[in-house]
Amino acid sequence: MENRRAKVELYEQIRREYEHGAGTIRAVARKLGVHRREVRKALASAMPAERRIPERERPKLAAAIPFIDAILESDRKAPRKQRHTAHRLWTRLRREMPEVAVAESTVRRYVRERKAALGLLGLETFVPQSYTWGGEGQVDWYEGWAEFDGKSRKAYLFCLRSMASGGAFHRAYPHANQQAFLEAHELAFAHFGGVFRVLRYDNLKSAVKKISALRSMAKEVSITILRWTGFLTTSFS
Repeated sequence: MENRRAKVELYEQIRREYEHGAGTIRAVARKLGVHRREVRKALASAMPAERRIPERERPKLAAAIPFIDAILESDRKAPRKQRHTAHRLWTRLRREMPEVAVAESTVRRYVRERKAALGLLGLETFVPQSYTWGGEGQVDWYEGWAEFDGKSRKAYLFCLRSMASGGAFHRAYPHANQQAFLEAHELAFAHFGGVFRVLRYDNLKSAVKKISALRSMAKEVSITILRWTGFLTTSFS
């Protein structure tokens, strides 16, 4: 990817130099230190041609390809849980075609390519997330290390992040206790100028050790929110 980006920039430079600078293919090639053939390519198209990657020969795998292809083709009609994995295919290959000596990694690469071509690989699905301003925040409490007076010391960090803007408030404490946790909420609310309608908590293991302590802390957080909003929206039993 980086090489292609660099080549696109080079083609742009060649075209600009040809039109507004040197003016000839020979002069552009000499000034930029490229072959005249490359200059002609850049003048013919602003986008470099895609690099052709020749298919690698698989002399050791060649004898097993029909066997593997037949199994993968039959897998298209089989239930998902009954389809062959690359490891299972390699195991069958060793058992049923012992004369073919091929590494499992080679079989794995080929199986992945064939499964992609046959549509047997699950497609990645992405769900875009959209947040309203002030709608949701995420609280994280985690351990980190900071250098004080030349010594590395453990610190406990509070983070409240706005899910809409990505903006975040951070504060570090020397101890992970309830006072620090609640004070950080107060300071974060002041930083954002209000309270989010929804707060999601992540990674609170370093903040609380027992469920009873978590409930107690949740009540205190609710009281903190109450002081800021004037009403309490969540109850705890």
